Amino acid sequence: MSLDPYSPAVRNLFAAPSHAGTLADGTTVLVEDQGMRVELSARAEQGRLAAMRFRVWGCPHLIAATEWVCDHYEAGPVAALEVFPAARIMEYLAVPTEKTGRILVLEDAVQALGRSLAS
Repeated sequence: MSLDPYSPAVRNLFAAPSHAGTLADGTTVLVEDQGMRVELSARAEQGRLAAMRFRVWGCPHLIAATEWVCDHYEAGPVAALEVFPAARIMEYLAVPTEKTGRILVLEDAVQALGRSLAS
């Protein structure tokens, strides 16, 4: 059993988040809960997510998960934001069960972004 609390996937995504930042010309949502902040920005073109960026104040698991989310949804349809693969993210990143709340905060942000882009 490893004493490292972070999986290799978390370490890789946390070390080099290619989607970190904001989009000045995008739609931005901010969700604050449980002492964490997740800010997601996206620009949609013809019903597709042309670009996504994020800023997160939270643990490495949350930062890595948000990077994964941006990579997963970017270039896909805006409507895809309605479906959030929480179990898949937690399994891929080996997020401990006690950190499920962090992933649910991210889910709230993704769904809020989807609603903002759809309106």
